[in-house]
Amino acid sequence: MATHKSAIKRAKQNTKRNFRNKAVRTRVKNVIKKVRTSIEAKSAEEAQADLAVAIPVIQKAGQKGTIHPNSASRKISRLTRQVNALSGS
Repeated sequence: MATHKSAIKRAKQNTKRNFRNKAVRTRVKNVIKKVRTSIEAKSAEEAQADLAVAIPVIQKAGQKGTIHPNSASRKISRLTRQVNALSGS
């Protein structure tokens, strides 16, 4: 365990960030899962609505550094492609 004052503070900060990042990652996974279930159900309108909710959540996670920005862009791109393919067919 940390003994220096600065090391104790750093440990507290890391714990807080860990909880916050875990919550954000879980939220990202949940919105992605919701879009994917809409796609599997072949519901184009529902998938579009879910995607509109998912994109800002994923972008914010990328901007905050919880996930890598390129990873966030990749997730958005793949989901958008899947939803567009569903709408196009």
